[in-house]
Amino acid sequence: MDYLPDENRYEQMVYNRCGASGLKLPALSLGLWYNFGSKDPLENCRAILRRSFDLGITHFDLANNYGAPPGSAEETFGTIFKQDFAPYRDELIISNKAGYLMWPGPYGEWGSRKYLVASCDQSLKRTGLDYFDIFYSHRPDPHTPLEETMSALDFIVRSGRALYVGISTYSPQQTHDAAEILRDLGTPCLIHQPRYNMFDRWIEGALLETLKNCGIGCICFSPLDQGILTDKYLEVIPGESRAGKYKNKLHWGDEVTPERVGKAVKLNEVARKRQQTLAQMAIAWVLRHPGMSSALIGASQVSQVEGIE
Repeated sequence: MDYLPDENRYEQMVYNRCGASGLKLPALSLGLWYNFGSKDPLENCRAILRRSFDLGITHFDLANNYGAPPGSAEETFGTIFKQDFAPYRDELIISNKAGYLMWPGPYGEWGSRKYLVASCDQSLKRTGLDYFDIFYSHRPDPHTPLEETMSALDFIVRSGRALYVGISTYSPQQTHDAAEILRDLGTPCLIHQPRYNMFDRWIEGALLETLKNCGIGCICFSPLDQGILTDKYLEVIPGESRAGKYKNKLHWGDEVTPERVGKAVKLNEVARKRQQTLAQMAIAWVLRHPGMSSALIGASQVSQVEGIE
């Protein structure tokens, strides 16, 4: 059946300006890291994307290594985009990133011009898109001059492969230096994507101040601490959950430990007093910063998107 988005999709969502740019992002953005690989049911992926757009989520975030196997999230998105979202391309912000290992040999990861441009071309092919709205350097490269990495991002914009560029997980000093290089090249750094939530507050202080001074927007990933800041683990660890599959271990060294769950339980009590779910409170908490343009969430089912909105 042909997809017709909700006519009222822009009435409830808040859209925040991204740094000093003219671009606005929805307060909630959808990341396709998990649950959009080749092994995930296509119709479930389609339902999540459709419902997200119906709720005013106009920003879908990808990376070359997303999905299982890497690259498959882009292929899944490309299939659904062609069938459902192509008529609405100009209403969407679609971002992509490159920086992690994608193919063997010395040119398959990090931040060289060779890797970034080749990866961008591969990602465009897998998604079937003509361009990305935002293209990121996914992580700083300790072995490649920052000037080369930023010059590659500038080239990606000038060649029509992307409209804006961003960086992810860069330190405050690296962010400042990258912003200066890009400004001199004539392609300002639009956005930074760091990890940020109630349990991981490293961006407070130096990074947020740097972003403010440089006019760079901020979109945080993992605002729900990979599900810990939801009701998912408050009582038991579901066997089908990420923590259940990987013996309580998550990415970035996180674990679903009794101590962390205990903190989540106490935070849940605070959320109830605020007449919110824990997830809603956690999202509101990260968005309290004036410079926070959007919170990047993931979802394995439609109800999770609806529960945060």
